[in-house]
Amino acid sequence: MQIENHKEEVPFAHYEELFRKLDAAEAAGRTGAKWDGKEFYVNLLGRTYAISHPAYALRPLDGGAMPPLPVQTFMLRYLLESKNVPWAGAWKTFREMPWGEMYIKPYTGRVLTRAAFTFGTRVASFKAAAEKMGATPVKHGDAGYQFDLIGGYKMQILVWEGDDEFPPNAQVLYSDNFAEGFAAEDRVVAGDILISAIKANM
Repeated sequence: MQIENHKEEVPFAHYEELFRKLDAAEAAGRTGAKWDGKEFYVNLLGRTYAISHPAYALRPLDGGAMPPLPVQTFMLRYLLESKNVPWAGAWKTFREMPWGEMYIKPYTGRVLTRAAFTFGTRVASFKAAAEKMGATPVKHGDAGYQFDLIGGYKMQILVWEGDDEFPPNAQVLYSDNFAEGFAAEDRVVAGDILISAIKANM
């Protein structure tokens, strides 16, 4: 394959090669993902994907559109590196988790500011999109919803509408198992994926 989009295709090709060498039974046991001997079944934000192994191929079971390469890369990294960590019922900000302080500046721009100005200026559309996705409303912010991201990992997005005095604002919360189950860079990508999915439904 001739690589044209280096930012997306180079990382994807790297993880696709690692995935080819993956011990499928070990990955299924570590993550809890269903494995039938030919394909993994991964549910991401309410959509289930079949991922064949060792030769990578992905198919959405709902017959819908293929997810973009960054989303496919995230699912590969989930199977390669994540693990099934029980949720203790608490929520954490990105900053509160390991390496959060180091990544907080790019995270703020890529996730929090983007969420604030994407959703805090269109709260009604945000609510409609979240409900269309089957998210659970929460009683925080001017609007807030809880989403099942992948496996046993959950996220919340809370938004506050801007006015003449204050700009729109947003907060993203992660189920506490993210601290152990995902690397910091994957938590950034998780926020990015969630925002993009909601935006696509607006």
